[in-house]
Amino acid sequence: MHPIQHAQTRPDDPAVIMAGSGVTITFGEMEAEANRFAHLLRARGFKPDDAFAVLLENRIEYFTLIWGSQRAGTLLVPISTRLTAPEIAYILHDSEAKLLITSRAFAGVMPAVRAACPDLPVLVMDGSGEEDFAAALADQPATPIVDQSAGVVMLYSSGTTGRPKGIRPKPPEDPDPQAPVPLVALASFGAGMPGDGSMIYLSPAPLYHAAPIGWCSTVHRLGGTIVVMEKFDPEAALAAIEKYRVTDSQWVPTHFVRMLKLPPEIRTKYDLSSHQRALHAAAPCPVEIKREMIEWWGPIVNEYYAGSESIGMTMVRSPDWLAHPGTVGRAIYGKLHICGPDGEELPAGQDGLIYFENEILPSYHKDPEKTAEAMHPKGWMTLGDIGHVDEEGFLYLTDRKSHMIISGGVNIYPQEIENLLVTHDKVMDAAVIGAPDPDLGEKVVAVVQPVDMAEAGEALEQELRAFLEPQLARIKMPRLFDFRPDLPREANGKLYKRELRDEYAAKAKENA
Repeated sequence: MHPIQHAQTRPDDPAVIMAGSGVTITFGEMEAEANRFAHLLRARGFKPDDAFAVLLENRIEYFTLIWGSQRAGTLLVPISTRLTAPEIAYILHDSEAKLLITSRAFAGVMPAVRAACPDLPVLVMDGSGEEDFAAALADQPATPIVDQSAGVVMLYSSGTTGRPKGIRPKPPEDPDPQAPVPLVALASFGAGMPGDGSMIYLSPAPLYHAAPIGWCSTVHRLGGTIVVMEKFDPEAALAAIEKYRVTDSQWVPTHFVRMLKLPPEIRTKYDLSSHQRALHAAAPCPVEIKREMIEWWGPIVNEYYAGSESIGMTMVRSPDWLAHPGTVGRAIYGKLHICGPDGEELPAGQDGLIYFENEILPSYHKDPEKTAEAMHPKGWMTLGDIGHVDEEGFLYLTDRKSHMIISGGVNIYPQEIENLLVTHDKVMDAAVIGAPDPDLGEKVVAVVQPVDMAEAGEALEQELRAFLEPQLARIKMPRLFDFRPDLPREANGKLYKRELRDEYAAKAKENA
């Protein structure tokens, strides 16, 4: 299945609807625009495997780029809209992008990007002159290019622990753009998504991230309609489910927390009866948050664990999760291995580094050392997460290896503390990090975003300490609470702990 086929059989059916504005593109219109973009790439000298970069807010033209590239055999490099000019320039240079497509929404950062990449051609949506994307696209024919081949997306890691790295997927074995891809089968048989064109899928996250691009592309292959939120807002998400009769959706735990913090009269205001499947991933979901979501939405909340590297996937539906609280499911793609520091496989119940065994594994672009670091001697690959499996093969995540705090010689995984903090009524978000400490090596610091910043202070700190004390070992109790109006979190749910750790490391150095 492919949008090319849906454009032939159902050209007038909506392919994408923007949730806020209602702007719509049909499968027939998307087909024509994708063909024009493929011609545009060829006209600019793009050959298969050449890269172009995309720095865009959520907008309907994103799908023109996705499907045009997918039939031109090129590498689409999405760039996070949160990045600074030097970070953007780094990705442009590292990916060897031959074109940048952006919009006027990034006028503030583009002068510095242009200065760092003076020879890089740029096309601007809502632009003017020679750089106007719409004008350049309109000059191209709407018929297919003669040499269609399957393109791929080269995602960059979020950079939460250092420089982002390009995740270079292996080229498709079958160059036909309409050839089957694994995620379609996983969506159908794992998540239960229908392939009859009845699916209406809500995408609340930024399109530059792995999950939205991957799942939206899969929904289009299955013939579904995608409703894209221009920007996530908890009440607006509920309103979109009601308005568009959404059947399927994909979330991150941060979305759940924000929706659960809505007043009861808002949460119960909207008709969610059309909603049949709600996927979530990207970060471990606190058990109580997940339980509250299932109580609210019913047993439609399904979780998966995977990564931008696409080395494997686990999945769990609500009934199995309720029987195994905290699990992210059993492997449905790739084979799981839990290994200790020496690479030996560990028995059920013991925490270790999570590896996937798979025939198709990516590499990190221009970084053989990082690729080698992620590999097991037996050829398995890890995303850097720690966890364990139970006797029935259900996987449980503990934390990321890179987030571990060593305080007084004791290993502390901050995810446990964060999961507790966000269940407190007065906490909107929380990040727990290790900060330099002359006695302990590292001390536990909780950076907390209160629901109401006016309540930040000693009284709230004491309330949170009293809340944590019965549930945490003393060594895990934060030595310091730092209240802030927001945290450095990506819209896709990823938390930039590196920024917080760097900040505290710099303060320690100043005070030394």
